[in-house]
Amino acid sequence: MNKHLTPAEKAALPYRLNVGAVLFSGQGQVLVARRANFSNAEGAPGGWQLPQGGIDKDEDPRSAIFRELAEEIGTGNAEIIGEYPEWLNYDLPDELIGKAFKGKYRGQRQRWFALRFLGSDSEIRLDLDPHPEFDAWRWTDLADLPALAVSFKRPIYEALARDFAGHATAV
Repeated sequence: MNKHLTPAEKAALPYRLNVGAVLFSGQGQVLVARRANFSNAEGAPGGWQLPQGGIDKDEDPRSAIFRELAEEIGTGNAEIIGEYPEWLNYDLPDELIGKAFKGKYRGQRQRWFALRFLGSDSEIRLDLDPHPEFDAWRWTDLADLPALAVSFKRPIYEALARDFAGHATAV
């Protein structure tokens, strides 16, 4: 189902509540992971992003971020060191409406956290979930995030790179 929605029909769809993690290493870099089910226009693997995921019913965002980290990267061994001051929204492009999120949402409303990773790289395991969301990960500079993001998420990654820049230091 990927019918073209009118602007009014699209506006009537809700946003999915979501949390996101800007996970900083001890060297001040951030973890990005490559989507397992995504390829770029040339068919090569792509889709690097920050860990993120839905908020369960009656779950608070701070609990959700640790659950999502454990589910997506195999560990929640981190501490919250910052929080973006407001919810950030993004709309899906028209070609993904009806495909992504089972067609129920027009995009996501996200609460973002800066976290310091307290563990070692060996704790990061993408293979613990029977249906892993990611197939690769790496540490990168915070300033590089916007260039890695898909176009419809780029404004959020730009805001995060600006707001969390003070956390991008070695400890």
